[in-house]
Amino acid sequence: MSMSTTAEPAVLEYRLTATDRCDSCGAQAYIAAEVNGSELLFCAHHGRKYEEKLRAVATSWHDETARLADAR
Repeated sequence: MSMSTTAEPAVLEYRLTATDRCDSCGAQAYIAAEVNGSELLFCAHHGRKYEEKLRAVATSWHDETARLADAR
């Protein structure tokens, strides 16, 4: 008995919406980080600016900045 597998394209599920806003400037959020049980939201600019320090303390890091390239 042979099994055939078909590769299904990966579908990305985005959880951040246009109503999610950056905690630093109010722009649309594309990055969510969980720090000390609280979720922090950042636009692409501020997410990159604080990424090194945040990743050291964040328990999770969710990055949807690839959506910016898809919008072109």
